Amino acid sequence: MLVKTFGAAVQGINATIVTIEVNVSQGIRFMHVGLPDNAVKESHERIASALEYTGNKLPRKQIVINMAPADIRKEGSAYDLALAIGIMAASDSLKSDELENYVIMGELSLDGGLQPIKGVLPIAIKAREDGFKGFILPKQNAREAAVVNNLDVYGVENITEVIDFFNDQSTLEPTIVNTREEFFSNLNHLEINFSDVKGQESVKRALEVSAAGGHNIIMVGPPGAGKSMLAKRLPTILPPLSLQEALETTKIHSVAGNIDSNTSLISQRPFRSPHHTISDVALVGGGAFPQPGEISLAHNGVLFLDELPEFKRTVLEVMRQPLEDRKICISRAKFSIEYPASFMLVASMNPCPCGYYNHPDRACVCGPGMVQKYLSRISGPLLDRIDIHIEIVPVPFEKLAEMKDSETSESVRERVIRAREIQEQRFKDIDGVYCNAQMSSKQQRTFALPDNAGSELLKNAMQRLNLSARAYDRIIKVARTIADLDDSELVLSNHIAEAINYRNLDREGWAG
Repeated sequence: MLVKTFGAAVQGINATIVTIEVNVSQGIRFMHVGLPDNAVKESHERIASALEYTGNKLPRKQIVINMAPADIRKEGSAYDLALAIGIMAASDSLKSDELENYVIMGELSLDGGLQPIKGVLPIAIKAREDGFKGFILPKQNAREAAVVNNLDVYGVENITEVIDFFNDQSTLEPTIVNTREEFFSNLNHLEINFSDVKGQESVKRALEVSAAGGHNIIMVGPPGAGKSMLAKRLPTILPPLSLQEALETTKIHSVAGNIDSNTSLISQRPFRSPHHTISDVALVGGGAFPQPGEISLAHNGVLFLDELPEFKRTVLEVMRQPLEDRKICISRAKFSIEYPASFMLVASMNPCPCGYYNHPDRACVCGPGMVQKYLSRISGPLLDRIDIHIEIVPVPFEKLAEMKDSETSESVRERVIRAREIQEQRFKDIDGVYCNAQMSSKQQRTFALPDNAGSELLKNAMQRLNLSARAYDRIIKVARTIADLDDSELVLSNHIAEAINYRNLDREGWAG
C-alpha cells in the first residue's frame, strides 16, 4: 500500500515541504531514496526500536521510501516521526485518511519519545502558506510553532500519542499562543539599564547618536574603563522590535536551534558577543551543513566585537561585504543560501598592547611604533565602515562613589525613537535606506549638506586634523543624525563640531 506523509526541509531561513512516499509490499528489503543523508538513513533503526518499545512492530515486508523533491538534500533526524507514521499507515496499522492535512516532524528516541528539532518556525510558516490544517511536532517546540496563526499546532511527547490521534482513539490539545499579547508584554522588559553606568557621559552621548542613526561605533580605551558594560546596554536604547522584525529574528534563531521550550517569539533585540578566537565560518555562517553565523544571529540587533585587534585578520575582512549589503550569501557547488545580516557593529579595543596609551595616570610601556602597529591590525576598509570612533577614559572615584541616578535607558530610547521616525519619513521613497548610516554620497548632498558655518568648520578640521576623505562622509552622516536628535531640519555648525569630535581616533590623527 502506498501512503504519503509530509515533512519539511529548511534551506536558509525558509522551508520547503517534503513529500514522504512510503510503499509497503511483498519482499524483505528496506530502501530509502530521495537524497537522504546518513542521519535520515539511520532512522530505520530508531523507528524499529521505537515501534517495538511502544507495542507496535515494523512490518517484515519490502519497504520503499521516497522523499520528494529528490534534488533537495534531506538532512538530520527530524524526519523520524513522519517516516514512522508513513510506515504504520502503509502497513494498515494506522488510518491514513487525515495524513494529507498535517506536516509531521520529530526525532524519535529508542523508547518512542520525541526530541526537539531545529527550524520549527520556518516550517510552520510554510505549512500555513501551503494550506495544511495542522503541524504535529515535539512538545518542546510547540510554543515556537504556535506563533503562526491559522494553523493547529500539536505538541506531542511520544509516537503513541500520534498513532492514537490518527486512529481516533484520543485527541490532541492544540498549543495556543497569543502572539501579540506576549510580544508586547515583553517588549520593554529591560534587565540592564544605562543608569547602571556611572560617569562616561560623552560616551553615552556617542552611543545615543550611534543608536539614533544606525551607525557602527568603536570604543578605544584602557582596561576597566567600561567599554563592555556600555556596549551591552546599547540594545536597551535601540527602538523596540516591530512584530515583523521579531518574526524574522526568531526564524534565524529557530534555524540555529537557539529557541528554548518557553520562548515563542523573540521580543528583545539580539546582542551577540563572539570570542576573538572565532573562525570565519562561525562568524558569517556556512559549513558542511550550512548554519547562520554570528552576523545573522545579530540581525536586527548588535554584534559586539571585544578587543577587535585580537580577531584574526581574515575573520574581520569577511565582514566587509555583509556590513554594506546587510545580508550574506553562502555559495556552494550545488546550492546557494542567503541569510539576512542587518546589524549594528559595536567594537572595543585597547589603544595599545599594554592598554595604557594616553592614560591620564598610568604610563604606556609599549616601544616605539607598537601603538601604530597594534592599530594597523584593523584594515582601512573595515575602519571605513565604522562611523564613530570614541575614546574612553577611566571613571574617577568621585563619579563611581556618587549616589545620584544617571539617565535611564527609557528616556534615551524615547529620543532615539523620535530621531528614527524622522529618518523613516525622510527615506520613505528610497528602497533599502532606513537610517542615516545607509545614506549614499548622493543622498548626503540632498539631505545632509551643512550650512555655511558648518562647511567652513569642516574644512578647517579636515586641514588641521589631517582627516581623510572617508572621514568627511562619516562626519556628514553623523552630523545629520545629531541634527535629527535636535529636531533640526538643517545641519548646523554645532552638529558638525560634535560629529568631528567623534572622529578623534581617525587613523591619520591618532598615534602619530
